[in-house]
Amino acid sequence: MRKWDKLPEKFKNDAVRPYYEILSKRGASLAVKRIFDIIAGLILTVIALPFMLVIAIWIKLDSKGNVFFLQKRVTTYGRVFHIIKFRTMVSDAERLGTQVTVSHDSRVTKAGHFLRKCRLDELPQLFNVLKGDMSFVGTRPEVERYVDRYTHEMNATLLMPAGITSLASIKFKDEEKLLSGAENTDDVYVNTVLPQKMAYNLEYIEKFNFLYDIKIMLMTAAAVLK
Repeated sequence: MRKWDKLPEKFKNDAVRPYYEILSKRGASLAVKRIFDIIAGLILTVIALPFMLVIAIWIKLDSKGNVFFLQKRVTTYGRVFHIIKFRTMVSDAERLGTQVTVSHDSRVTKAGHFLRKCRLDELPQLFNVLKGDMSFVGTRPEVERYVDRYTHEMNATLLMPAGITSLASIKFKDEEKLLSGAENTDDVYVNTVLPQKMAYNLEYIEKFNFLYDIKIMLMTAAAVLK
């Protein structure tokens, strides 16, 4: 971790400090976390490549557009990176609606429905993990426009890399329900959905250690299989 005086200015506040102190005492778990990301990332990438090839062909046959969807997201210390996912929506979907997906979103393709349900659209994020932009477990990365509206405390979630899965991904089930039918989904997301997700993200930091990461990965696998 960076030293406190080396953090970006928006992190240097009393709301972030307690979370910084927690993580600064868990340097060993942070180091093991990164080593695990590299080793597991390499192994899973090799295993997943044939499946990713099949998914890529399916996406191309199912709808027009690129196989991959790249979007700017925010990770550790506010750094912007391009998240890599399989495309699950029609081309130019962001121009046709919001940056969040709502229930029964008409922009989602037939292949996309299945990929999202099984979370297979996130397989290419293995490359993000190997690059160091993401970790297997963290907090789901948001787009810049939402990060700009974080409270001081929410910025604490950026002390760690973004995650493919998170405690919020498992426990928070109401996002699509809250967004469905909303006239302004951006406002509802920022004012209602985001605070609830962030409560879980901050809880994750408070409980963080490497074994807790393993527990969240097992919970994610169980949720997908269910």
